[in-house]
Amino acid sequence: MIHNADSVFIYSEELLNYKFNTDHPFNQIRLKLTLDLLKRLHAISDHHLIPPRPATDEELQLIHDPGYINAVRLAGMGQLSIDQAENYGLGTEDVPIFPHMHEASSLLVGGTLTAVDYVMGGHAKHALHLGGGLHHGFRGKASGFCVYNDSSVAIKYIQEKYHARVLYIDTDAHHGDGVQWSFYDDPNVCTLSIHETGRYLFPGTGNVNERGQGKGYGYSFNIPLDAFTEDESWLEVYRTSLREVAAFFKPDVILTQNGADSHFLDPLTHLSSTMNIYREIPKLAHEIAHEYCNGKWIAVGGGGYDIWRVVPRAWALIWLEMTENSNCYGNLPTEWINAWKDTAADPLPFQWDDPEDLYKPIPRKQEISEKNKQTLEKALYPIRNHSKTESI
Repeated sequence: MIHNADSVFIYSEELLNYKFNTDHPFNQIRLKLTLDLLKRLHAISDHHLIPPRPATDEELQLIHDPGYINAVRLAGMGQLSIDQAENYGLGTEDVPIFPHMHEASSLLVGGTLTAVDYVMGGHAKHALHLGGGLHHGFRGKASGFCVYNDSSVAIKYIQEKYHARVLYIDTDAHHGDGVQWSFYDDPNVCTLSIHETGRYLFPGTGNVNERGQGKGYGYSFNIPLDAFTEDESWLEVYRTSLREVAAFFKPDVILTQNGADSHFLDPLTHLSSTMNIYREIPKLAHEIAHEYCNGKWIAVGGGGYDIWRVVPRAWALIWLEMTENSNCYGNLPTEWINAWKDTAADPLPFQWDDPEDLYKPIPRKQEISEKNKQTLEKALYPIRNHSKTESI
């Protein structure tokens, strides 16, 4: 039964079944940690929680090849040979095969579709599904910890069911390649990805000159940031690009991918941001949603591999912004720290904000900031130039 609420939080314990192995960096206990933090803040109630449904094969086929879906199903049943698996990107170091892989993966996709139906059906202004955000999945291949690409399926679903124009905003440290390529020739989907340059980081794509093709040319925006980028430069790029891209595209709905791996403490990336950016990311997204989309905002999770110290704080801030709850300053709840400190692999933070001495000063700060500014200008040049031409 669907009920109305300003914001909904898509969750069930079953989402934790998307688990490769105990040593894999992708660990969905992040979801449980984040929800528990929100509960101990008294910032979320049971009426906000909506269970995900599995995506059907027909829905998965909006993006994924039927043969690939069948291979994922067989792999999860232990019935796919090593050679066959490798053809589909399965059984690799990044995407090991695990039991019931198809069922766990289709539930993540269905969670994002549940979020879509709440928002596009008018039952909620905003929806948060932290189990989603698997932006590296391709039509016929798994990649980068991602089996199915929930965001791509959700965008196609929005197009077919609700006939809406979608602005996809990806702030994961890794380029949102799977989503970009899914809609590279589509002028009704605009993708904006702000990520660490692919020079040293997977997947190696996301250059400024990846702008789309055919009718979709000019609707793909990439801003690859230099390694060791800090808060001020990161936020300058985010605020400027999102405002200008939204004004150019004028979306009906925004879908934000909220990877939390641009943080200095993340073990897989080389950026130097702090919790400051995770305060600002949802604030501006919220603003843009109300300015252009009558509030329609769907948010998903994504990367984030410091699951104890970074992800719960970063992701809780999305929900606190959605619900306009200012209970995110000062100390974290003692009850939350006590509940998880014996399980945690790292000492848990005591405060929402990071200490000022989190890392040593970056010697190339000015050079990095200047380079990012130039990259931003290159990325936005076509729409800035277009608006100047129109005004003449």
